[in-house]
Amino acid sequence: MFAPTKIWRRWHRRPNLNQRRYAVTSALAGSAIPALVLARGHRVEQIAEVPLVVDSAAFDNVVKTSEAVTLLKSLNAYADVQKAKESRHIRGGHGKNRNRRYIQRRGPLLVYTSAEGSKLWKAFRNLPGVEAVNVSRLNLLQLAPGGHVGRFCIWTKAAFQQLDTIYGTYSTHSSQKKHYQLARPLVANPDLGRIINSDEIQSKLRAKHNKLTAVHAVKRNPLVNYRFRLRLNPYAKFARKAHKNVVSKKHAGKPKAADRKKVVKNNKNFVKTLLSAVAAKKQE
Repeated sequence: MFAPTKIWRRWHRRPNLNQRRYAVTSALAGSAIPALVLARGHRVEQIAEVPLVVDSAAFDNVVKTSEAVTLLKSLNAYADVQKAKESRHIRGGHGKNRNRRYIQRRGPLLVYTSAEGSKLWKAFRNLPGVEAVNVSRLNLLQLAPGGHVGRFCIWTKAAFQQLDTIYGTYSTHSSQKKHYQLARPLVANPDLGRIINSDEIQSKLRAKHNKLTAVHAVKRNPLVNYRFRLRLNPYAKFARKAHKNVVSKKHAGKPKAADRKKVVKNNKNFVKTLLSAVAAKKQE
């Protein structure tokens, strides 16, 4: 076996710190775009807004899972939990025998602060597909599962307000990450479809070209196709006629095929008459 799997193989590659921060901030930005959240399959049609920021006071009395379910239903976000619950099924292949028997879709991601702590985590941890994370420990694997941005995030108000402190803004540096400032977007409006279909762009475009595309002519062989040969060489008509005249003069003095058949038939009758006369003379 070539290159067998060894335990000392270098399985992980540690990316640069700035690249990791750039990826996390990009995933955070993607979680605020409804189109990307819907494209990941989250059920967010009935919620009030994206990103969904909830007043921290609403989580004060949430201690049990039943209370967490009631809160999600009041926010119209429980449909995403139900989707994750119904998606649970047995994994295909041999992975089912290797301690990863079941797989299911991801649900909402609850983001809280250290002050709100383990109380929220214990209340939401038993819901299928739901994950909870501290705002200061945001994980790219949770913000963009499978490398697909647009995770449905439920923020507490305190956690949402801490983002500027943790990651900074376009004009101020972060107070928790040394010498880090939020990257500026390359495109102010990333909705290219809306830009292309805007009146300003459409007014500068040329009219739609409705002509049919030209059909390429079929390549024809002039040695076989007489009409195509005439287009290339008009003299071919006279050459063909002259050739017919030569052939007709060559065969002018020769008998036709029907006449040759008559001659052969007459010769056979003559031979039969001659042979019959010779046979009668011998009998005498």
